[in-house]
Amino acid sequence: MAELTTPIPIVALDRPDAAAALAIVDSLGDACRFYKVGLELFVAEGPPIVEALRARGADVFLDLKLHDIPNTVAGAVRSALRLDVRLLTLHTSGGASMLSAAAEAAEGSDCGLLGVTVLTSVDAAPDEVLRLAALAADGGLHGVVCSGREAAAVRQWWGGRLATLVPGIRPPGISRDDQARVVTPREAAEAGATYVVIGRAVTAEQDPRAAYEAISAELRDGAQV
Repeated sequence: MAELTTPIPIVALDRPDAAAALAIVDSLGDACRFYKVGLELFVAEGPPIVEALRARGADVFLDLKLHDIPNTVAGAVRSALRLDVRLLTLHTSGGASMLSAAAEAAEGSDCGLLGVTVLTSVDAAPDEVLRLAALAADGGLHGVVCSGREAAAVRQWWGGRLATLVPGIRPPGISRDDQARVVTPREAAEAGATYVVIGRAVTAEQDPRAAYEAISAELRDGAQV
């Protein structure tokens, strides 16, 4: 298996509007250069929120979890490419034809498509995550979204062929909130995660920048094991 590298941290801008989201970005300053825009924020603000982040020099993970007929999803992928996003999600449960159509639409771009396996808010059998990861691999996707509990198994089966994005990151002592399958930053790094998404563990803290830097240090330490 390939040597571990430090996961790339992505901060989730799970806020209802651009003003609240960009306040987080401003509080983190140059410490963080990668942000997640999810359904709530994108539905409220649309493409301008992505454009505002790109204008600040930040990369964007557009977490829309696309799931529709192949032609519709391919069209949505092409629209996302015009926004210059770096990562985009779609549900692997959409099936082989949908995944292949999406991958074809993204071919030659700088946008990595990630197939969502099983949401970290629910319990899941590792075998189901691996089954869905196989669909992502066969469909030509960049990687998958899975919990840190399955990331090592995905890495063992597919090595560098499939990147892994791990949400549900909780430092020791932090509440699980609505997440069922959580891991610490160190555990995610030890599992070989390519990316981690950090939400309330940073954005709900009084000093978001200090919280982000502490988690980043833990990710680096975990990757050295």
